[in-house]
Amino acid sequence: MTLANPYQTYQKQAVSTSKPEDLTNMLYQGLVKFIRLSKLSLQSNRLEDCHSYNLRAQDIITELMVTLKEGYSVSDSLQALYDYMKARLIEANLKKDAAILDEVEGFAVELMETWIEAMKQTKNS
Repeated sequence: MTLANPYQTYQKQAVSTSKPEDLTNMLYQGLVKFIRLSKLSLQSNRLEDCHSYNLRAQDIITELMVTLKEGYSVSDSLQALYDYMKARLIEANLKKDAAILDEVEGFAVELMETWIEAMKQTKNS
C-alpha cells in the first residue's frame, strides 16, 4: 500500500476548494516558477530538466487560455499575449535561449502582480 504524499494531497485539496480568482493566481505563480526553474536548469546545463520545466510553463499558458471568457476586449488582448508567450517559450525551448525565457518571465511576473493588485482592489470595493 502506498501512502499519499501529504504535499500533493494538500495541493489537490487547495485547488479543488479554491475560488476561481485564487486558481488564476496559482496559475500565474506556477508559470513564473516553472520559467525560473527552466532558466536555472539551462544555466546548469540540465537540458532535460530545462525542457520539462518549459513544457510545464507552456501547459499553464494553455490552461490560462482555456479559462478566458470570449467576447471581452481584455480576453482578446490576453489571448494574443498568451499566444505570443507560448510561441516564445517554444522558441526558447528549441534554441535553449535564456534571453527569451527572461522576456517571457517579465510578462508572467507583470501579469501575476497585476492580478494580485486587481484582487486586492476587488476585496477593498
